[in-house]
Amino acid sequence: MRKLSDDLPCHNVSRRKFIERATAAGLSLGVLAKATENQVDARTREQTPAANPGRVVRFDARPNPVAIATAETAVIVVDMQNDFGAKGGMLDLAGIDLSGIRKAIGPTAKVLASARQAGVKIIYLKMGFRPDLSDLGAPDSPNRVRHLQFGVGRSIHAPNGRESRILIRDTWDTDILDELKPQADDVVIYKHRFSGFYQTDLDATLKRAEIKHLIITGCTTSVCVESTVRDAMFRDYSCVLLQDCMSQPTIGNALPGSNHDASLVVVEANFGWVSSSDQFMKALDV
Repeated sequence: MRKLSDDLPCHNVSRRKFIERATAAGLSLGVLAKATENQVDARTREQTPAANPGRVVRFDARPNPVAIATAETAVIVVDMQNDFGAKGGMLDLAGIDLSGIRKAIGPTAKVLASARQAGVKIIYLKMGFRPDLSDLGAPDSPNRVRHLQFGVGRSIHAPNGRESRILIRDTWDTDILDELKPQADDVVIYKHRFSGFYQTDLDATLKRAEIKHLIITGCTTSVCVESTVRDAMFRDYSCVLLQDCMSQPTIGNALPGSNHDASLVVVEANFGWVSSSDQFMKALDV
C-alpha cells in the first residue's frame, strides 16, 4: 500500500485540493481524516515558536542552596509604599521608626534592576482599601478595628502638596515608593488583607505566567510578608526571602525581641528559604 506522502505532499496544499487528491488516490475516509490531522499538526508545529525555558540559576540560601528557573520565577514586592516607608505616611505619622524599611530600599532597587535585565517577572502588592472602606471588614472585625487605630481613611496633606487619605487606593499614601516605581511590564495588585493571596488575582496571575518560584521582598516581615509567604507555601509555590530587602519595625517599646528575625527563622524552618540580595544577583549574573 502506498503511503500518502508518496503522492500527496502535505505542505502548501489547500484543504480542498488535499481532499481531491486523496479521493483520487482511493484513500478511505479514516485514512483521509488522519492525514488531514497530521497536516494540521505539522503546520501548527511550524508556526508555533518554542516556549522560552529561561535558565536555571543556583544560589546559597538557608536551610540549603536553591535552584530556580528564571522563566518560572517572579520577584514579589510587598507593600513598599508611601504609607509604610515614606516621610508623611501612616507609620511615620504614628511615630514609628522607618529606618529599617528605608535601609531595605537600596538592595531592593538593585534586585529589581537585575531581575528585569534577566527577564524575571516583577509583581508589586499594595495594601489599600476602597474609599468607602467597604472592604475593610465588618464593624467588629479585627482587620477593621486594628487598621482604624492607625487612622485608615483619614485625610492628610501629602508631602507632594495634594490631599490624600491613609491606606486608600489610588492616593499618594498607597503609591509605591519613588525609588522602587513599577515599570510598564510590571504587575501591580491591590490587597485588603495582610496576605497577597486573600481575595486578589495574585494566584491566577502567577498560574497564567507558569510561575513556581517567588523571590520575596518588602515590608513588614512578620505581618504582610510572612502572611503572603504562608499562603504561597499552601499553594505549592517555593519562596525565597531576601533578608536585606525587608524590614519589621517594632511597634511599641514594651515588645521584646525582633519580629523580623523571628519570621526569618520560622520561614527557614517551615515555609521556604532565606537568602540575600547579593546571592540572588550573583546567580543572575547580568
